[in-house]
Amino acid sequence: MHLKTLTIKGFKSFASSTTLRLEPGITAVVGPNGSGKSNVVDALTWVMGEQGAKNLRGGSMADVIFAGAGSRPALGRAEVSLTIDNTDGALPIDYTEVTISRTLFRGGGSEYQINGTPCRLLDVQELLSDTGLGRQMHVIVGQGQLDAVLSATPDDRRGFIEEAAGVLKHRKRKERALRKLDSMAADLARVSDLAQELRRQLGPLARQAAIARRARTIQVEVRDATARLLADDVVQAQSLLEAGDEDKEALARRRRLVEEAERAARARLSELAAIETTSAQRLTRAGSIWEDLTEVAQSLGALADVAGERIRLLAAAPSPSHGTDPEELERRAEAAGRQEAELADAVETARTALSDASLERADAETAEKAADQELSAAQRRLSERRETIARAGGRVASARSRHEASLAALEQARSALEAAEAREGRALAALAEAGGGEEPRDSGRAAAGSEPAAGTSTEAGAAADAAARAAAAHEEATRRLAEAREAVSAATDARREAASDRATWTARRDTLAMSLRSQDGTAALLQTGVDGLLGPVAEHLSVERGWENAVAALLGVLAEAGLVADGETAMSALEHARNRDVGAVRLVLADDPSISGPSDGADEAVALAVDGALAARGLVSPVQSEADGLGRVLDGLLKASWVTEDIETARALRARLPDAVVATRGGDVLAPGWVAGAGRGASSVLELAAAHEEADAEAAAAAQAETAADAALEEARLGEDAARQALSEALSALRRADAEVARAAEAMARLTSAAHAAAEETGRARRVLERAEAESVQRTAELAAATAALAEIEGERDGVDDTDASGESGPPGGAGSDHLEQALDSARQERETAAEAARQARAVETDARLALRTAEERERSSRGRADSLRAAARREREQRAAAERAQRRRSAQLAVATHVRDQARAAAETARASVRRAADERAAIETERARAQAATNEVREENDQLTKELGNLTDAAHREEVARAEQRMRLEALAERVMSELGLELDPLVEEYGPHMLVPDVVDESGAVPGSGAEPAAERAGPLASTGSGYPGRPYVRSEQEKRLAKASRDLARLGKVNPLALEEHAALEQRHQFLAEQLADLKRSRDDLLSIVEEIDARVQEVFAQAYEDTARQFASVFDRLFPGGEGRLVLTDPDDMLTTGIEIEARPAGKKVKRLSLLSGGERSLAAVALLVAIFKARPSPFYVMDEVEAALDDTNLGRLLEIFTELRRSSQLIIITHQKRTMEVADALYGITMRDGITKAVSQRLAQPDRDTAVTPDI
Repeated sequence: MHLKTLTIKGFKSFASSTTLRLEPGITAVVGPNGSGKSNVVDALTWVMGEQGAKNLRGGSMADVIFAGAGSRPALGRAEVSLTIDNTDGALPIDYTEVTISRTLFRGGGSEYQINGTPCRLLDVQELLSDTGLGRQMHVIVGQGQLDAVLSATPDDRRGFIEEAAGVLKHRKRKERALRKLDSMAADLARVSDLAQELRRQLGPLARQAAIARRARTIQVEVRDATARLLADDVVQAQSLLEAGDEDKEALARRRRLVEEAERAARARLSELAAIETTSAQRLTRAGSIWEDLTEVAQSLGALADVAGERIRLLAAAPSPSHGTDPEELERRAEAAGRQEAELADAVETARTALSDASLERADAETAEKAADQELSAAQRRLSERRETIARAGGRVASARSRHEASLAALEQARSALEAAEAREGRALAALAEAGGGEEPRDSGRAAAGSEPAAGTSTEAGAAADAAARAAAAHEEATRRLAEAREAVSAATDARREAASDRATWTARRDTLAMSLRSQDGTAALLQTGVDGLLGPVAEHLSVERGWENAVAALLGVLAEAGLVADGETAMSALEHARNRDVGAVRLVLADDPSISGPSDGADEAVALAVDGALAARGLVSPVQSEADGLGRVLDGLLKASWVTEDIETARALRARLPDAVVATRGGDVLAPGWVAGAGRGASSVLELAAAHEEADAEAAAAAQAETAADAALEEARLGEDAARQALSEALSALRRADAEVARAAEAMARLTSAAHAAAEETGRARRVLERAEAESVQRTAELAAATAALAEIEGERDGVDDTDASGESGPPGGAGSDHLEQALDSARQERETAAEAARQARAVETDARLALRTAEERERSSRGRADSLRAAARREREQRAAAERAQRRRSAQLAVATHVRDQARAAAETARASVRRAADERAAIETERARAQAATNEVREENDQLTKELGNLTDAAHREEVARAEQRMRLEALAERVMSELGLELDPLVEEYGPHMLVPDVVDESGAVPGSGAEPAAERAGPLASTGSGYPGRPYVRSEQEKRLAKASRDLARLGKVNPLALEEHAALEQRHQFLAEQLADLKRSRDDLLSIVEEIDARVQEVFAQAYEDTARQFASVFDRLFPGGEGRLVLTDPDDMLTTGIEIEARPAGKKVKRLSLLSGGERSLAAVALLVAIFKARPSPFYVMDEVEAALDDTNLGRLLEIFTELRRSSQLIIITHQKRTMEVADALYGITMRDGITKAVSQRLAQPDRDTAVTPDI
């Protein structure tokens, strides 16, 4: 079996689907830091069921999903598939190739699959458990886990070996069995409690069933009386409903007569209303005509007034006025035209002048620009000359600065070398004095720094001794804490047992107290607090144990009676009970002088001659000081009363004493003329009283025991707290001692490291000094070259001729810089001259432009004046023509207005005459309408009276209907009550229980009439008696039935709270008790089966673990010897006597060291020791594969070579996947996987290595 392929998609940095094809042997995974190599290990761990996000180097499980990088967005799920080659059948599944897949969605959902079939995490774990893979995942060693393996607890180390040995599945079976046992223990206790509770409930429930039978008989009486009273109510309600029907018919006849008269009155009102409507319409028309004529007359008068006003206005209209003469306006227009032509000529002259000025300005600006260019060239040549000189000077300054810096660096290097040599000497001296290093080469230099290391070796020895003492103290404190915990556990069990006993006896006492209460009126009487009542008789008697039932049978009902002081008190109590109607009461006098003494001696001698016969009086004695005379009463009550063991002895005694009353221990009584027997399991009042006293005493004793147990538990807890405090202090001391040991070892390592660091620093200082000397020589040469170059530049002359702006040659010779400055001044003067000429040209151009604009504005302002004057002349001529036309229109309008005024005045007079005639006609119509309204009012009053009478009749009918509805509602309420209480309809109720039916004389306890053979009335729907049934009875009388109902109700109330389902509950309770007893037996059998399974598992685990531990311990000693030549390492059990729970400690002592504690080893030694433990487990119980992430990173070449030899041995039986940076590890690998990362995404590149000889490695080129 080996891993075949690993497919990763969306897991951490693997954004794309990546498949790693793995081969048997050693596969090395290499790559730069941060490329995602360890993500391969995390993927393997995750797909095999890892549930801890921290073990996957994340904060939550969602961190394993690719979160996005560069241009790749985040993915929604992570998926890893692992394919395992199962050709050897190592996995318990019928496949030669098994693929395990795990998918996690960002929403939180996840799923597992085995060969594409969905499954549970438990299925994956159980599939892998037989191969040594489990929750501990010891076959996968991630980064930083070596130290965790070494610092694990002894129990965790045991888990590594158990996992490798395949014990995990047995552990899980045991855990499941123990969980079932824990849950079963609770179920068993619960079922036991329920069974005990049911047994306690059966007795009271039997008494409740008896009360329920009595209550059923009384309920029959209540039902019969209630049915007859309800039937009487129904008959009366039906009679009242029939009487109301006759009154309803009379009201209906009277109402019909009134309705006919009202209809006639309404017809007369309709006729009068029609007449009144016609008159109103005529009056409306007459009024409309009058209003129209009045409006016409007013309109005609207004028209005449308007026409007169129009005539006045036309006659008073003014004559039109005229403006400027049109001829004058035309002359002004001709003069304006001539002025406009002159202004246009002036504009053309100004435009020509502006064009000439613009040309002059352009020429001046061209000359100015040429002067600017020449000036810029001169400035540039002078700047270049100055920059050349400055650069040469800068190079000289820079060379001088570097030369000075090199001299300073040289001096500093010499000082650093001296200081480094001094530190090296001090470090070597300190190390030599501490006993952990070489002798100093320079004793003089070492003397200055040796003081801090003095006494280091002595301190280390003292710290080791202190650590040993602290370890012993810690072990002693651990033992004492374990003893204290055992004491607390024992005290807790004792307290729990005492509390259980107290609760049991208290519940028994309370139940017996409830059972002792009398079931008749005696208990109610005793509760009233009447003076002289001393309490129940049973509380005042003490009976010899075992004879309670016999004495109770002899006393009979008096055993449940009450005890009174004397006869007067008894009479008062009876009267009180009769007045309160509490039921039957029984009282026993505490002292009655009239009672004769005990039986004569002759009878006693005869009775005692019978073997086993005892006098009943000798078994009973009073216990209360208030009942001194109770002994005489007992003498009388138990006179001639004897007790025997069995019925045969009782019969023998009766044969000798015929008048004697004999009772057996079981409660059977033989008396003259009668016998009585006790039922099986029945308990008498006296027996219950004795049991109550015993339970009370036991409850008190249990309470005292519980108090004592509480005190013992508190004392044990205080002891446990003290032991825990002592353990904490011992642990703190042990940790301080370990810290001191570690500090001493760290000090030694620090001194060694300081010595090596000082030597390296000295070498570095020498190398720095050599480089500084070489750099100083080079900087000196550079400074000399730069100084020579500057001198050459300053001594040069400029032989190049300068050219001015006109192109003529300048004078030769002179210093280059002076000549360039003269040329610059000449160019600057020429540029100023050109600039002044350009400014003057621009001013001339501006003046010409202003003159042009002024001429154009004057020309525009005079351009339309001539046309405006001509248009004004035309308008004046048109206005004068329009005035003449308006005068002609006014004359014509005046003639029309005069004619209209005259005609309107004549028409208005005619209209006023018509208005007067219309007013007379309207008055006549109003008189006729008033007469019709008076007649209508008379008929309406008559109709109102009829309507009022009809309303009264309607109200009466409504009241009658309401009364009948109330009767019907009452009848319906009776029907509902009858149905709810009796389950009958009204007709069957009246037919069977009506007043005409006879009432039965008596009903027996079963609910049926004696001698009738009928079933109980409570179980049938028919009546108890009927006239035709032949049952005996008497006529119905309501008062008798009411008294009968009241008496039955009182009897039912006297019974108290009745459980109507007591009989059914009693039967169901018995059945449930039997069922629980069967279930209890089944639970006990299941518990025994589980215990046997646990024992088998423990035996198997102990056997497998013992073998695995022996093999692992042997391999650890061998591997440790190979990794630490000359050293010693072994595994030690923390508790060899208990192989099921013992832990495993590691003792490791490298060669040349005396320490065995792992905390005192160096980092590399700790890593090697952890690897030794894992390899020992690997070799003792090989697993199909192992994954190790940079486990050899802290090892030097020597230890790495030893580890690689072991890896080479392991690959013969297992597959190894190693994450590494070591070249030698790559050399022994059979295949390489290179892991790279680009833009945050991991990719893999594979290389299979050809190795014909395993011992000869080839380094691949990745």
